[in-house]
Amino acid sequence: MGMFERDQQVFADAEPLDDSYEPEDIRERDDELEKYQRALQPIIDNRPTSNIFLYGKTGTGKTVATKFMLSHLETDAAEYDDVDLSTLWVSCENLSSSYQVAVALVNELRRDQGKDRISTTGYSQQRVFNLLYEELDRLGGTVIIVLDEIDNIGHSDDILYGLPRARSNNYVEDARPVIIGISNDFQFRENLSPKVKDTLAEKEILFPPYDANQLRSILNPRAEKAFHDGVLEGDVVPLCAAFAAQDTGSARQAIRLLREAGEIAQAEDAECVTEDYVRNAQDELEKNQLYEGMQELTTQGHAVLCALAYHQSLDEVPIRSRDLYHRYVKICDRLDADSVSERRVRDHLSDMNMLGLISVYERNEGLSAGRYHEYELDVPLKAVLDVLQSTNRFEEVAGIIQSTAEDNNLLQADLSAY
Repeated sequence: MGMFERDQQVFADAEPLDDSYEPEDIRERDDELEKYQRALQPIIDNRPTSNIFLYGKTGTGKTVATKFMLSHLETDAAEYDDVDLSTLWVSCENLSSSYQVAVALVNELRRDQGKDRISTTGYSQQRVFNLLYEELDRLGGTVIIVLDEIDNIGHSDDILYGLPRARSNNYVEDARPVIIGISNDFQFRENLSPKVKDTLAEKEILFPPYDANQLRSILNPRAEKAFHDGVLEGDVVPLCAAFAAQDTGSARQAIRLLREAGEIAQAEDAECVTEDYVRNAQDELEKNQLYEGMQELTTQGHAVLCALAYHQSLDEVPIRSRDLYHRYVKICDRLDADSVSERRVRDHLSDMNMLGLISVYERNEGLSAGRYHEYELDVPLKAVLDVLQSTNRFEEVAGIIQSTAEDNNLLQADLSAY
């Protein structure tokens, strides 16, 4: 017997439980898909098309719905000789400015033509924009540009001003750019510059969190394909759905929980996946989700987390948001990043509290100072620094914070409670 043997009793086909799996149909998003279809219909009719922005937390179906709709759009557009359609998809996960997004778009367009990539440095922003317009015009027709996780660009939103106006400003003649922006931040539009808000003329589609019934509907067909008959006990899928609904309402979380429960059962050579395996999987994933929650924060969210970690390294916690804000602005200045208002920093702190990353304390000092909140990390400082150091933009600052914490003997290396 070898160390590794193929599973014969739990998983029949684990692909439906993979993050990259694209289902044949999209469940529990009928209203959103209907709005999406109406927003895309002008492309088929050869009419002016509004930009489209999708908002919702991670795992609420924005990306999978976009891939589903664009796949159908491309197939249907091919039936019409007078519809010239291309799609371009760029993830903004590691892009923090319009300049970087424009470079990524140029290189994506050039890759399809087998042309040399352009460097991420050495060009002015306007030069990169001009190269982008040249590549778009060469392609011609309607070009749908999907900018996934667009909120990462923060206040550097010039590209959202330039692309929608490219045709009216005669930067392009043969191309009609249409932007589809996907954002995890419901407040993203509120932080755009006034000129961008006026220019975008976008359709907004909100993707709310799933409830337990919706998550069961999403999980059931995947479970039927993924597991051998009779392996799942009857309460497994409902329990996975309930755990995810109570936490984030994320289909991704529910699917990962089901897969993890199956993998634990497989490792123990069990014949069935039971509720106990789901509960064990939930404990395991909760630890991983804290890391993921930190990794998936926007650039602004990371800057706020960085500021809190700095005060944690000096043992200056819990700390008020107004004091935290001063450090946050200094970090943004050091990173050459735009800073947001103190109110938005509190919004980011609220999001981190919901993710279980920080603790919030309400203070009431009566008439003299009134009510206010104080904040501190609710996860080990070392875990926060590990995540920040794995993010290129924050690596240097995180290193400084780590040195400060070591000097003050405040760096907790033991993550056993995590």
